[in-house]
Amino acid sequence: MSILDRLVSKADENEIKSLNKIIDQIDSLEESMVGLSDEQLKGKTKEFKERLKLGETLDDILVEAFAVCREASKRVLGMRQYRVQLIGGIVLHQGKIAEMRTGEGKTLVAVAPVYLNALEGKGVHVITVNDYLAKRDKEIMQPVYEFLGMSVGVILANQDPSERKAQYNCDITYGTNNEYGFDYLRDNMVTNNEEKVQRELNFTIIDEVDSILIDEARTPLIISGTGDESNKLYELANAFVKTLIEEDYEIEEKDNTISLSDSGMTKAEKFFGIENLTNIENIEIYHHINQALRAHKLMDKDVDYVVRDNEIMIVDEFTGRIMDGRRYSEGLHQAIEAKEGVEIKRESKTLATVTFQNFFRMYKKLSGMTGTAKTEEGEFESTYNMNVVTIPTNKPILRADLNDLVFKTEEDKYNAVVNEIERIHKTGQPVLVGTVSIDKSEYLSSLLKKKGIKHEVLNAKNHEKEAEIVKNAGKLNAVTIATNMAGRGTDISLGAEDKEEEVKVKELGGLYVIGTERHETRRIDNQLRGRSGRQGDPGTSRFFVSLEDEVIKLYGGRSIEKIAKKITPNKDGSLEGKSLSKAVERAQRGIEGKNFEIRKNVIKYDDVINEQRKVIYSERNKVLDKDDLSESIQNMVKDIIEETAQRYLRHQKDYYGFLNSLNASFMPKESLIIPGMDKMTVEETIDYTYDLSKRVYDLKKIMIGPDKLKELERKVLLEVVDTNWIDHIDTMDQLRQVIGLSAIGQKDPVKEYTIQGYEMFEDLNRTIRIETVKYLYKFN
Repeated sequence: MSILDRLVSKADENEIKSLNKIIDQIDSLEESMVGLSDEQLKGKTKEFKERLKLGETLDDILVEAFAVCREASKRVLGMRQYRVQLIGGIVLHQGKIAEMRTGEGKTLVAVAPVYLNALEGKGVHVITVNDYLAKRDKEIMQPVYEFLGMSVGVILANQDPSERKAQYNCDITYGTNNEYGFDYLRDNMVTNNEEKVQRELNFTIIDEVDSILIDEARTPLIISGTGDESNKLYELANAFVKTLIEEDYEIEEKDNTISLSDSGMTKAEKFFGIENLTNIENIEIYHHINQALRAHKLMDKDVDYVVRDNEIMIVDEFTGRIMDGRRYSEGLHQAIEAKEGVEIKRESKTLATVTFQNFFRMYKKLSGMTGTAKTEEGEFESTYNMNVVTIPTNKPILRADLNDLVFKTEEDKYNAVVNEIERIHKTGQPVLVGTVSIDKSEYLSSLLKKKGIKHEVLNAKNHEKEAEIVKNAGKLNAVTIATNMAGRGTDISLGAEDKEEEVKVKELGGLYVIGTERHETRRIDNQLRGRSGRQGDPGTSRFFVSLEDEVIKLYGGRSIEKIAKKITPNKDGSLEGKSLSKAVERAQRGIEGKNFEIRKNVIKYDDVINEQRKVIYSERNKVLDKDDLSESIQNMVKDIIEETAQRYLRHQKDYYGFLNSLNASFMPKESLIIPGMDKMTVEETIDYTYDLSKRVYDLKKIMIGPDKLKELERKVLLEVVDTNWIDHIDTMDQLRQVIGLSAIGQKDPVKEYTIQGYEMFEDLNRTIRIETVKYLYKFN
C-alpha cells in the first residue's frame, strides 16, 4: 500500500484507512457467502428489505449487502470486485465523488452501492454521458441485479412516454443527463399526473461526473417551441460584418468578447442608414451586428462547429463530440447559419429550462465517479456539497509522464511532433496523439501523410468509426490522431486483445500518448494521459506545447518566457524542465479559476429563477393533485378584492375606481351595484364584495354543472400558469442581458437581478390570479 498511498492526499489517505476497516468486515463474510446456494443468496434481498422496514438503515446493512453483491457479481459475471472497487462503492453510497484512474473498472464499482440503495424501493438512477454507454452498462450489469431480484431499465432517446414511465418504475434506471433533465421539464408541463414519467429524484450515480456537473453545466437544458420567423437582419448583419477590417472591431481574447470600435460604429450607421447605433430604437440592429461579429471572428468552423447536411452542428469543446439537438442561443446560431450560407432557421421560444446544477441538486443523494475530479474539488464542494476521494489503483501505475517540451513557434512544435511520431512508429510502439480541435487533427494528419505514415483520425466528422478506431489504437504500429473524443469512456486495449501482440506492445513500452497542446483545464490533459498505463500496463505520455498556443499566450506568456530564457535548449530547439511544466500548469490553474468564477456567477443568476421555478412547479403539482380547486379559486378572488381595496379604498376612498377595477378584472357590472357602500368600512366592503362574488360563482356552477366547472378550473389555471410562466422566463432572460449595466452605477448586478426578478415574479403571480379568475367568471 505504501507506493499507492503516495498517489493520494493525506486526507484521502486517512479516509481510505477507515474505509479499509469496512472492507475487512466485508471480506470476513466472503466465506459464508460462498457457502450459500443461489436461492439463499437471492433471498438476502427480501431479508434486507424487511430489515429496512423494521427500522434499520442502509448503513446498518451495508457490509452484508456489499458482500452479497460481490458474490452475485462473481457467480453471474465471473468478476469479483477488488478491495479498491469496494472502497469506491462505499464512497459513492456516502454521496461523494470517487476519483478512480482509467481502467479500474468503474462500471463494476457502481454495482454494490446501486444494489444497496435500490433496496429502499425509491429508485436509483445511473447516469452516463451518452445513450450507447447507458445501454451498454445496463446490459452488462442487468444479469447481476436481476439475479438479486431487482428490475433494471434504461431511458433512451425516442422512447414514448409510456415506455419511459415503465423504465423509471424499475428499481434501477440507466440513462443520460440530458434525458433525465428533459423528462423533469416535460413532467412539469403535463396536464394530468398520469402523463408524468419520473418518480422522485432519490439517489443517482453519475459516471464521468466532472464532464456532466462542470463542463456541461455551462449550458442549460431548454425545451423550445417555435418562435418568430427569422428576419432579414441576420443576412444584413452578415453582409455588413464582411465589409469590416481589423480596425473596425476590438477583441478581448481572455474574455472571448468582441465589440465594434468607433470606426466600426460609424460604418454600421452608414450601412444601416441610421443616425445613432446606440439609441434604444436601434437595439435590435446592434444585437444582430454583435452576433454576426461573434459568428465571424470568435466562432471557427471545424473547431466550435461543423457543417453537416446543410446544418450547423455544435462541437463539444470538452469531448470533441457533436452535441445533437443543441443550438446556440440569442441568435448566435442563426448568425453562424448566415455566415456559412445555410438555411437560417427561425428562432425558438423557451418553454421550460433548467441548469444541470439546479437539476442535480434536487436529488436526495448525489454521487459520481471519474478519473479526473481532484483539480475541481473546490467547485464540487461549493456547488454540490460533494467531496472528492482519490481511490488508490489496484496495481501500481507504471506510466512515465515526461516533462513538457516547449517550442517558440507552433510550426516548430508540429515538426517536432511529427518527428517524434516517426521515431516511435519505427519501433512498432502504438501512438495516440491528442489534438484540441477537428481543424488541428486534420492539419496534423496532412503532415503525417506527407511523411507517408499510415494513421487513423478520430474526430466528430467520423465519430461512427469511433469504436473500431479505439479498439485498434493499442495494436502494434498503430498511429491514432484524436480530438478529446478518445479521452472518455473508452479503454484502449494493448494488442487489441491478441495476447501475443499484447506482450510485444508491453515490451515496447505500452501506449505512447502525445498531447499537441495543453487544454484550458488540467482534467482534459489528465484524461488523455489516462488512456495509457491502465491496470499496471506500461506507458508513456508527453505534451508538446509552443509559446504561440492559446493557453500559453493568453495566460502564462510572460512568466513562461522568463523561465524559458534560463533553460538551455535541446538539439531540436525544444525547452524542457520541471519549472517550465509547473509554469504551464499555473497558467491552466488561472484559467480554471476564472472559469469557475464564471460558472459561480451563472449559478447566482440561475438560483433566482430556480427559486421561482420551484414555486411555480410546486403550485402546478398542487393543481394536478387536487380533485377540487374551488377553494384555491376563491382564495384568488379574495386576494384580488383585497388588493383592489388596498389600492382604491385605504387612502382616497375611491369607490367608483374600486368597482370599475373589479369589473375590469372579473365581476359582472350588474353584480357590483352596492347601495350604501360609501358608508361601509373597508373591511365590510371587502367582505360584502367577496360574498357577492361567491354567489355569482355558485350561480355559474349551477348553470354549467359542478363536474364541468371542476374540469374547467383545472384547464384554465394550468393554461394561464404555463402561458405566463413562458413569457416570464423570456422576460427574465432579457433582464439578465441588460442587468450588467447596473454595474456602471456601482451596484451589484446579481443583487439588482434578484430584486427586479422578485418584483417581476410578484407581478407574474398577480397576473395569474387576475387572468384565471377573469376567465372563469366571464365564461358562459
